[in-house]
Amino acid sequence: MFSPYYAWRGRREPDDHCAVNVALYGAERRWAMTERSRDRLVRSPNQLVIGPSSLVWDGRGLEVVFDERGAPWPRRVTGRIRLEPEALNAQAFELEAAGRHLWRPIAPLARVRAEFREPALSWSGHGYFDANRGDEPLEAAFSRWTWSRGRVGDKAIVFYDAERRRAPPLALNLAFDAEGQVAPPPAPPVVALPKSRWRLARTTRSAGTAIIVDRLEDTPFYARSRVRHDLGGVSIESAHESLDLDRFANPIVKAMLPFRMPRW
Repeated sequence: MFSPYYAWRGRREPDDHCAVNVALYGAERRWAMTERSRDRLVRSPNQLVIGPSSLVWDGRGLEVVFDERGAPWPRRVTGRIRLEPEALNAQAFELEAAGRHLWRPIAPLARVRAEFREPALSWSGHGYFDANRGDEPLEAAFSRWTWSRGRVGDKAIVFYDAERRRAPPLALNLAFDAEGQVAPPPAPPVVALPKSRWRLARTTRSAGTAIIVDRLEDTPFYARSRVRHDLGGVSIESAHESLDLDRFANPIVKAMLPFRMPRW
């Protein structure tokens, strides 16, 4: 959905514009998102193969095997990630009034084991798996959004706030439990976060103050962070993203994307 090549070719033939994105943060920071054509794509009900990487659902979990090369620095990123859901959610949420954009948090609670060969490291902990589907460009329906997901005990807390072009603002506040049941927790107010290095405005939901724990991704139109916020006396650390689609729609910004997203 962020492919500049897909946009430049009139958003036709989506199978000809596919990629596996691997983002690794910390001391061994790597980013890989190489777009590949339809002759490098294989699909079946339980498997997706894109170039040298694959995603396979084996009935118990999702196995991701990747062998990618980073950009803009061409360092290898190879390894395996195993995600096993603790809870599965079958409900998809409409993100805008016309029903052209759907979001499904498939596994809001999951256990994850990551084992990298290049660079050599491993990690295990809790994780999350979702999917988006749309019938038009994101920038046609939204001007910006913020999203966060954190875990408190056996519950995943998700906040999704978006400014929509054809409808009033979206405000989703969701709590998923280990049985896959979803309920709206009390929604804290929107509070401002510090702007990104690219001066991208950011907000989150918090009953008190909120802070940026770690800046992970910082681009002209997108920022990813770890945020600590207050849910009515409970401190929670969440993965957080801010997306500005007015900026993304700018032709100058699209012209910058091939530096991070080459096409082979």
